[in-house]
Amino acid sequence: MLSHLPTNHHLRPLYRLLALASGVYVLVFGIIGVVQTSGAETFDRSGDATALGLPTNPAFAYASVAVGALIVLSALIGRNLDFYVYSVVGLVFQIVGMLALAFLGTDVNYFNFSVATCVVSLVIGLALFTAGLYSRVGARADAH
Repeated sequence: MLSHLPTNHHLRPLYRLLALASGVYVLVFGIIGVVQTSGAETFDRSGDATALGLPTNPAFAYASVAVGALIVLSALIGRNLDFYVYSVVGLVFQIVGMLALAFLGTDVNYFNFSVATCVVSLVIGLALFTAGLYSRVGARADAH
């Protein structure tokens, strides 16, 4: 399957920048969320704390910091590490966005998701997965 994905795509820097911007957004969201939710219960769902217009709680904020840092570091390191991270994390964002939509009005909504949070998760997942499709690097012979 990996043989069908392009190697050394000419728009790779653009996709890498898109993934880096997504990672910075998630990281900044998490940092603001940690500050806004200090002192709250880990899985608080009162909806009082928001970061960048989205509801959050400490668990979601700390998870966002960790994932955002992973995306930013992989974008800065590159060397096909970014290919694997973008692909996996992009799919995880897509799956979490869809599952969160299914559990919005239930007690299973531990991360205090809203419809807007689900949409943002799906968009970031799509951006990361797309960047993953075009971020592989290799020798010139591999590109042909």
